[in-house]
Amino acid sequence: MAGLDKRVGSYEEALAGLTDGMTVLAGGFGLCGIPENLIAEIRRRGVRDLTVVSNNCGVDGFGLGVLLEDRQIRKMIASYVGENALFEQQLLSGELEVELTPQGTLAEKLRAGGAGIPAFYTATGYGTPVAEGKEVREFKGRKYILEEAITGDFAIVKGWKADHFGNVVYRHTAQNFNPLVAAAGRITVVEVEEIVEPGELEPSQIHTPGIYVDRIIQGSFEKRIEKRTLRS
Repeated sequence: MAGLDKRVGSYEEALAGLTDGMTVLAGGFGLCGIPENLIAEIRRRGVRDLTVVSNNCGVDGFGLGVLLEDRQIRKMIASYVGENALFEQQLLSGELEVELTPQGTLAEKLRAGGAGIPAFYTATGYGTPVAEGKEVREFKGRKYILEEAITGDFAIVKGWKADHFGNVVYRHTAQNFNPLVAAAGRITVVEVEEIVEPGELEPSQIHTPGIYVDRIIQGSFEKRIEKRTLRS
């Protein structure tokens, strides 16, 4: 990377430095706004023993599900098993370590990690197995549990548009977990549908400032629908 120009020319270059045992944060919700080509590059590289943090783990044969197929994920931190039979199978067999986390708590763990906040208290999960082994404190008569923030070695993100400086705009609901993930990675890689010249993006419309982004790559996307519903 030279100066402020964050563009890279290949997916291999985009994920340079990713090695076995790292923690990868992945944006997206279901199959909406997932960094599908970066996930495919992780599969191609064959790195193993990964801890992956994402809302869910894709579906069988697509998204993060392809990393399960190749046994590349050692631990999954997620809020939803989703429509993924292989995820369920590996979870129940003990082959995959899974830390299920309430969705709002997962979002706040990532937000806190990106903001440099090491931990926070939340009432969510108190009195359930989620709270086991965690510090409990009472504030104004209500019990709260201490949750630690999440950061990662790599953050992989899907955006709509970006400029050379790494300023990113997401499209509609594809914002979901992507801005939170982008801020919480030590190395943040964003793949987008279009890279524009600096100055073309309206500053008030930028969702992730370039200060959080290390590498930008333009790709093409399948944008698969997770569950198609038709009305006759």
